[in-house]
Amino acid sequence: MNTFAYYAPPRTIQDTGLSPSFLISLTCKIMYEGGVLTPDEISIEIRLQKLVCRQLIKQMTELMLVEAQGLAGPDIKSDIRYSLTDLGRKWALEAMLVSQYVGPAPVTLDLFETQIREQSISREQIHRTDLEAAMSHLVLPTGLMSQLGPAANSGRSVLLYGEPGNGKTSLAEALGESFCDTVYFPHALLVGNQIIRFYDETLHSTAEMPADAEPLDPRWVACKRPVVMAGGELTLAMLDLSFDPTARFYEAPMHLKALGGIFVLDDFGRQTHSPQEFLNRWIVPLEKGFDIMALHTGKKFTVPFDQLVVFSSNLMPEQLGDGASLRRIYFKIHVPSPTRADYIQIFEDACAEHGMQWDLSVVETFFEQEYVAKDHVTSGAHPGFLIRHIISACRYLDRPVELSMELLNLASRNIAAARRSS
Repeated sequence: MNTFAYYAPPRTIQDTGLSPSFLISLTCKIMYEGGVLTPDEISIEIRLQKLVCRQLIKQMTELMLVEAQGLAGPDIKSDIRYSLTDLGRKWALEAMLVSQYVGPAPVTLDLFETQIREQSISREQIHRTDLEAAMSHLVLPTGLMSQLGPAANSGRSVLLYGEPGNGKTSLAEALGESFCDTVYFPHALLVGNQIIRFYDETLHSTAEMPADAEPLDPRWVACKRPVVMAGGELTLAMLDLSFDPTARFYEAPMHLKALGGIFVLDDFGRQTHSPQEFLNRWIVPLEKGFDIMALHTGKKFTVPFDQLVVFSSNLMPEQLGDGASLRRIYFKIHVPSPTRADYIQIFEDACAEHGMQWDLSVVETFFEQEYVAKDHVTSGAHPGFLIRHIISACRYLDRPVELSMELLNLASRNIAAARRSS
């Protein structure tokens, strides 16, 4: 596991890389919402050291924006509480008109870019044992691991294609589990005096810092490499910064939040926009390693495009785009339908998962009847579906759960629409 550099807590206002006026405005907004606060309470909200908050309070006192309200407790060593003056409340309201963002102080774009490049996904090596451990719960066709290994180490882009229900999404998720580095993301970043919220607790999983680690700048969050998934709901507009005209700050797009990790575009080809349009949007990022973002003010800036992009599709590659676009996808891996042996293994594993007694002879008979005789294409999703249907049917019929041809035939009627002849 790599240990990447990260930023120590700033000890002065200048160390933050932010202007005093910006930090004073943010502190005014925090105090406007929070009321009477101590420097320690402000520190928790703004994610800056108490030492820096005291420096801010000192400047704000000199500007007559805050006034002391006595000690927070009976102890003489207690913190002093502060509240906004009328001038301070006016300052806060004027700052709210610029942006209603209230929260952790942002980091600068330069610091953000430096950190993202430092913790590039290409710097983590995935060995065979790592990938095998991450994929151990899956039944994989012969030869697939030898294709996935180089793709995982490339940090570029890969297309997984094949029949539906054969585990392409599960493969993409498992790829993410093979990475174990700790990376660092800011709560927010500042670009052209505009705030972009970045850290997202719904997408980023926090990581434990080593007990002997040096303190981390609280504006950053230690995380596992993210695995961000989007499906048929993804639109081209969602790949741009999202600006809230009322709150007047931005939310980073989901593919930007996947920096240093894996971005999975599932069901590629099912989106409102055509696959070619998405590939056109990503030609520069996939080829050059950077993306271009734009603020509503018209200002444009670049950010690293550092992630393993996984396109998962039921369509053939030639149906997704022209040759120029497809060349930007470095690995194209066909995920085949399971063989007879793989199908039976998947079925046995599914039985074990659901606590159902395994009967090889019943499954072999069912396979001959449903897939061989009827020339149906196998699917890795079918065994789990069939077992869940059997359990539901047995509950309804008030009978013991068992693996029988009678119940399999009943359940198989419900997968007829999902199967198609080869």
